[in-house]
Amino acid sequence: MDLALKDKVVLITGGSRGIGYAVARAFASEGSKVIITSTKKEVAESVAKSLSDEFSIDALGLEQNVASSESSKNVVDSVIEKYSCIDVLVNNAGITNDMLVMQMTDNDWSSVIDTNLSGSFYIIRECTKYMLKRRSGKIINMSSVVGKNGNAAQVNYAASKAGVIGMTKAMAKEFAGRNINVNAIAPGFIETDMTGVLPENVRTKIKEATPLKRFGDGKNVADATLFLASHLSDYITGEVIAVDGGMSI
Repeated sequence: MDLALKDKVVLITGGSRGIGYAVARAFASEGSKVIITSTKKEVAESVAKSLSDEFSIDALGLEQNVASSESSKNVVDSVIEKYSCIDVLVNNAGITNDMLVMQMTDNDWSSVIDTNLSGSFYIIRECTKYMLKRRSGKIINMSSVVGKNGNAAQVNYAASKAGVIGMTKAMAKEFAGRNINVNAIAPGFIETDMTGVLPENVRTKIKEATPLKRFGDGKNVADATLFLASHLSDYITGEVIAVDGGMSI
């Protein structure tokens, strides 16, 4: 099925590895113009070049500190300067800093909130300046099953991802009149560098708690992202799609 994503300008924050990289590859395979960001300029540029070479697409890699509103503005300015528009924003960049509440410092709390929640707001604010003028756009925010269900020793992460869900719903209402769809994806446990370091006994418990009895992979999340970015989701906004193997049932 043709998703009509060829030549669409797609900005993916944190697109150099993990879920973000899987999403970037998925859009590249559809012929989109893919812009990825990373905290390291050379990494972003290297990944963009590899995507360009493999899929024969126009790709761009940019440095971004998502917790900085100025950095997000610079990223969007660079994209607009080169492509004149942004059709799709995938808000993927995020961090974890897990520990029990009694051990959590102010910085442990604020670093996760600033990156995952405030960072998402900053880049959306910049992108929608141009989407609103064009009366068109798709915004996909990465939340988490933890943002829906909570998890011990992840209070900062759970709060940030729950905030992303609330922000998604509020923005969906605010931007609907200008034909901008805002949705979220809540991945469960996906095979990435982050989950790869989990001890085997923890991995086993997670699988046992998941109805499908296995971890997901980046492609599972990427497929949902393509759907939300495509014309197939034109009448869907303010929704949270769980890609978690049934964990949140």
